[in-house]
Amino acid sequence: MHDPHGRSLGASRCGVRLSARPRRGDGPDRDLRQALLRGISESGLPTIENDWVPPAKQSEISATYTLIAKPALQCMFDPLE
Repeated sequence: MHDPHGRSLGASRCGVRLSARPRRGDGPDRDLRQALLRGISESGLPTIENDWVPPAKQSEISATYTLIAKPALQCMFDPLE
């Protein structure tokens, strides 16, 4: 289902909730965030290559995806209050 502008209703409904910047400490580490943004700009999808992250932080890649996906999934499947 789409709104009059052709956007997905799910995207427009969640857009405001997801566009808020996380408070300091709530978001991913700077190196992981930069890698994620690089992946999005290069592929259009949230992607993080191991080579883009310092070796000491590569074990945090999976947790970064979870941190980002959780609010999106909550917005899409939880009713608005």
